[in-house]
This record gives sequence, C-alpha cells and structure tokens, in this order.
Amino acid sequence: MAQETSPQSVTGYTHDAAWESSYLKVDDIHELFYEQYGKKDGLPVIFLHGGPGGSTSPQNTKFFNPSIYRVVLLDQRGAGKSRPTRELRNNTTQHLSDDIERLREHLGIDKWHMVFGGSWGSTLGLFYSQAHPARVGSLVLRGVFTLRKTEMLIGGVTHASNFFPQEWETFLNFLPENERQHPHDAYHTRITSEDRETAVAAAREWNRFDMSLGTLRPDAAALAKIDDPEWSLTHALFESLYLFQKGGWLEDGELLLPVNMEKIRDIPGAIVQGRYDVICPPKTAWDVHKAWPKSSLHWISDAGHSANEPSTAAKLIEVCDELAKL
Repeated sequence: MAQETSPQSVTGYTHDAAWESSYLKVDDIHELFYEQYGKKDGLPVIFLHGGPGGSTSPQNTKFFNPSIYRVVLLDQRGAGKSRPTRELRNNTTQHLSDDIERLREHLGIDKWHMVFGGSWGSTLGLFYSQAHPARVGSLVLRGVFTLRKTEMLIGGVTHASNFFPQEWETFLNFLPENERQHPHDAYHTRITSEDRETAVAAAREWNRFDMSLGTLRPDAAALAKIDDPEWSLTHALFESLYLFQKGGWLEDGELLLPVNMEKIRDIPGAIVQGRYDVICPPKTAWDVHKAWPKSSLHWISDAGHSANEPSTAAKLIEVCDELAKL
C-alpha cells in the first residue's frame, strides 16, 4: 500500500477508431449503446462509467493496451447515447447489472477478463461481480463508492462541504431559503420539473458543485460540461435519483456485508484511490480492501477523485498492464 506519485501528464494508450458501434435492445423500452476497441480476440474488459448518468467516450480506452485488450464501452440505461434519454422506467442498479450480463452474452464473451469501474462505476462493478463472480476474471476499482449513507452525508450535508465551503454555500443559495434544509430533495424536485428552464438551471448548479470537487487542482475543462444542457440534465437527474432519492435500491451497507464480499474473495484485483478524494471518501477504499483478500490498494498521494489526474491515470494503466498477465 505504497503512496504513489507519477508524471505531470499521462497520455495513456492510443486506440484506433471503434471497430464496432451498435445498440443492444434489452427490453421493450431500452436500447443500450456500446462500442468495442482494441484487439478483436483480446482479453475482454468492460469499462463502467460513473455518475450515475455519465457516459463513455474514446478517451476511456487509454488505460488498456490495444494489442492485448478487447475494450467494451457501455452507456448505461438512459445515459450517454443509450435510448431513450433520461428514461426512468425499468432503471435501477439491478437493471444495469443485468445489462452487463446481456451484453456479455450478446458479444459471445464467456468471462470478462476484467471489470473496470470508477466512482459510481465502482459501485456497479462491485454489485455485478457479487452477482456473477464466475464471469469476472479481475476487478479494478477507482474512487471507491459503496453507497453507504455515511459516504454521502454527515449531519445532512456532504463531506465535501467541509473542504469546499464556498462552493457548498453557492449550491445552497441557488435555492430559496425555505428549501435549504433538505437541499438534495429540493434540487431533485427542480431537476424533474416539467418546466425545462427550471430543470436546466437546477441541473447546472447541481453539476457545478459536483464538478468543482473532482480534482486536487482546479480543472476548468471539467466545468465546461455543465454548459451542455442535455448532459447536465442527464447527469443531475440520475445522480439525484439513484444516490439521494433511492439509495441505489440497496440496503445501507449491502455491498460490504461479509456474505457479499465473500462472493468475490477469490477474484484478483486492484483499488486505486486518490488520497484527497472528497467525493468518495478514502475510508471506503480501505474498508473494501480489508474485506477483499485478493485486492491490492494503491493510495495516490497527489490526487482527488478524477481518473484523469496524472498520478491516478498512470497507476490505472500500470495495474491494467499487470492484470493482463493473469
């Protein structure tokens, strides 16, 4: 469990254009967008994006050697290019996990060599691996999040408010004073408003706070996303619904229950965690590591939450290279 630091910039692996971009119909409502990159007969890895409500992009392939890995990117239900956008029917953590299985079968993959997930993707990766351990050859988690109440709120406010008090106050002050006692509920009401102007304004402020916290050093480029109203609405809707309204449809602490962690005890893997992550508190990475015998834990001493911080990206590339040897 060494403290890790790396170069100031990390390019990662460069992939050719996707050799497949397609849709998979998974029920009467949802069609999932997915892409495949890298070596067609390579070691299959599925990349699980964050959010919830995020999406995938070609940049997500940079962690995986294209001469070794067959990289599968999947936009989760209602997010990214999956259709229909922001559809909430048949959209729970269980549905998303089932979709990974449907896609695996559709692609003729007997077993994922690797399941790779960061932030919300780590939650989904744990959930899926516990449900289908025989289909997971290795597991990589970054910015670990298990959806326990203590990971999200202390005394009704986010952990991050202690480190970003000015940003938290701005987040609160967007709301009328009589709505600030339960701000996440108030934001969700506004984000789901039938009035588009109301919904977009609330979504932008939700994301402004969220995107301000992701890196140890300020990242103006990350904040540019909030200017896209479609992205803002999708990201804010699913974060507010999944995390603060429904708790991921999980019992508090469910993923860390001994009976569930026992299911993945024989799966090798790695945890990469920014020491100064204020979105997903580092204690969760420690708790998962202690309950998962075949995990290695890598503390990144000059990083926050984002997978794109140089030291974090470098370590993720390193552990994926190492796990390719299994």
